[in-house]
Amino acid sequence: MKAVILAGGLGTRLSEETSTRPKPMVEIGGKPILWHILKSYSAHGINEFVICCGYKGYVIKEFFANYFLHMSDVTFDIQYNTMEVHARNAEPWKVTVVDTGDSTMTGGRLKRVKKYLNPDEDFCFTYGDGVSDVDIAAAVAFHKQHGKLATMTAVQPPGRFGAIELDGNRILSFKEKPQGDGNWINGGYFVLSPKVIDLIDNDATTWEKEPMERLAQDGQINAYFHGGFWQPMDTLRDKMHLEDLWQSGKAPWKRWP
Repeated sequence: MKAVILAGGLGTRLSEETSTRPKPMVEIGGKPILWHILKSYSAHGINEFVICCGYKGYVIKEFFANYFLHMSDVTFDIQYNTMEVHARNAEPWKVTVVDTGDSTMTGGRLKRVKKYLNPDEDFCFTYGDGVSDVDIAAAVAFHKQHGKLATMTAVQPPGRFGAIELDGNRILSFKEKPQGDGNWINGGYFVLSPKVIDLIDNDATTWEKEPMERLAQDGQINAYFHGGFWQPMDTLRDKMHLEDLWQSGKAPWKRWP
């Protein structure tokens, strides 16, 4: 099974980091968040990826082209123009990086990579700017069991601000970022049949609008509920929160050795 990763947006709400690189290449713990996403899928046995690039996509291509340089110790012999890579940190990945256009919408990006997918095999689909401890293997098994065209992981995001518990005017306690309003939202981890791509008209199609609405109307999309950790990286504050979790050694999304 392959996983398609959306990695072409401008990341304007994280402009402090994205003026020189696409948002999926913003680093958490010294590694691009895209790397963390691929590691999460790999931990569940998915090692083939199609990356949908757009804005500054060459940065993503360069990262994978020089993966050993980024991940290993290297000795350069300048006199003899040689390079020796030490302790190669190889991943069992096959990564296809596709330029899907700077201004293409999410559905259009998926349509553009159709030729890189197996027409007879379901695939995973997600965004390149968030992490989660969702059980991807369980979501795939759930998708195969219900037999619909699409599965969307549904999550309940935490509240953005702390809350207080009151008895009249008296403050009883403080709650740091309690659970939100209880609504389930799109968590961004999909399992899809290749047939869903036929619902996408062109580059201007947003995946989250017409295609998903059509799937819902036709009864062809089910929710896989995930009550664990889920965190997008939309702002610098989000980035700093993820960095703090990683540096603490307790990053919930780290499910690999």
